[in-house]
Amino acid sequence: MSCKWDARFLALAAHVAQWSKDPSTKVGAVLVGEDIREVALGYNGFPPGIEDSPERLSDRPTKLRLTLHAERNVLDNARFSCQGATLYATHPPCSACALSIVSRGVARVHVSPVSPDFATRWRSEIFYSHDILREAGIDINF
Repeated sequence: MSCKWDARFLALAAHVAQWSKDPSTKVGAVLVGEDIREVALGYNGFPPGIEDSPERLSDRPTKLRLTLHAERNVLDNARFSCQGATLYATHPPCSACALSIVSRGVARVHVSPVSPDFATRWRSEIFYSHDILREAGIDINF
């Protein structure tokens, strides 16, 4: 895909991230199939049927237990084959999401630059997920 399309899909992921009700971290993801017209969207939040009340969202342990990550959400939302797809995200995936990305056959992961604070807080997890994706032969850019 061209740099122009990469920039467009990263901008779309940033837009989708704003749909998250998480008061502290808003993450968006876009999955683009091998056919550029195949697009799925996802953001971090509670799955359908799970109440996302302000009380739950402000209680960090509860929020972390109930939140579906944007990467997993976009993979679940895809109504097309993920084989050979490109995943765009506003934040690097965690190791669990990296494993889901690998298992679904995504070929490329492109992530927006993150804040130094986020990079420092999640440094080991970012390195671990990067290693998982690299070992699986996924083209990564983060």
